[in-house]
Amino acid sequence: MTWKVLITARTINDVGQEAQQILKQGGCELVIPPKLGPLKADELRSVIAGMDAALVSPDDYSPAVLTSPELAGVKIISRWGVGYDSIHIPTATQQGIVIAYTPGFLDETVADYTFALLLGMARRIQEGHLVMRAGEWRCTWGHDVFNKTLGIVGLGRIGAAVAKRASGFNMRLLAYDPYPNLELGAKLGVQFVTLDELLVQSDFVTLHAALTPQNKGLIGEAQLRKMKPDSYLINAGRGALLDESALLRALTENWIAGAALDTFAIEPMAADHPFRKAPNVLLCPHQASFARETGQRVSNAAAQAIVDLKSGKKPQFVVNPDVFNNLAALRGKLV
Repeated sequence: MTWKVLITARTINDVGQEAQQILKQGGCELVIPPKLGPLKADELRSVIAGMDAALVSPDDYSPAVLTSPELAGVKIISRWGVGYDSIHIPTATQQGIVIAYTPGFLDETVADYTFALLLGMARRIQEGHLVMRAGEWRCTWGHDVFNKTLGIVGLGRIGAAVAKRASGFNMRLLAYDPYPNLELGAKLGVQFVTLDELLVQSDFVTLHAALTPQNKGLIGEAQLRKMKPDSYLINAGRGALLDESALLRALTENWIAGAALDTFAIEPMAADHPFRKAPNVLLCPHQASFARETGQRVSNAAAQAIVDLKSGKKPQFVVNPDVFNNLAALRGKLV
């Protein structure tokens, strides 16, 4: 039996050729809409009717969408990447929908990009580039990175990979994590501290916490005011970890020296968003994971999860394993 698979992951045309073959060879018919993700609820519902599976970007899988008639036949939502905060997991489980993702595949790539943002912002590389492109010759003062203090908010897999890179610059390493892995911290030479201590002491603060209802807006005005006036904030994690209006004030009023941002509360970022004209900010379009080799591996893994479930196997990486206990709903979808 052929499965119809909706693909909204915006990487599919660039690094997803092999993944498409995996799906086709696994007995899937591919449906790629004119507009790729992230899709809003109405956009998603307009293209997902009649589908058996979806390989997705951070599309809006809210409870209203997951329980809508258009998703009645969807058996698995396979997320390209590690973040799944755009999917309401309890509702998906209740509906018998398997949620797959690709943890661990992006760790090194995102850590590379995070450190590129840190270096680019600190040394004002983008400003030098723009000056040269304009036909001018003018230098801009930045700040050293070596021997400075790096504060890592969320010492998980990506945070740990960033710490390894920072050690090569002889940086002092601090971390805040509500569930600190003391063994990992000791191995990496990271000292766990409170969030306030981290903000006060760090020259660079980088965000790598998973987004939860509890830490949405984790870094707001009170936190930004604790940072040093010559410190920098880097966010290649989740946009909603930041209060963007507070950060805008911090940049325009010089509470901090600058920020490098790859993620935003609403994506794509509006053309008239104030960040686009803010001083001392380096902006990127959520491309920390955009390394071709890694992108191909992630695409293949996301596709394989769909093929595995279709063939009666449990996918390797499942966010909601409890769904397999919901036999009534699951069997109704897999018959």
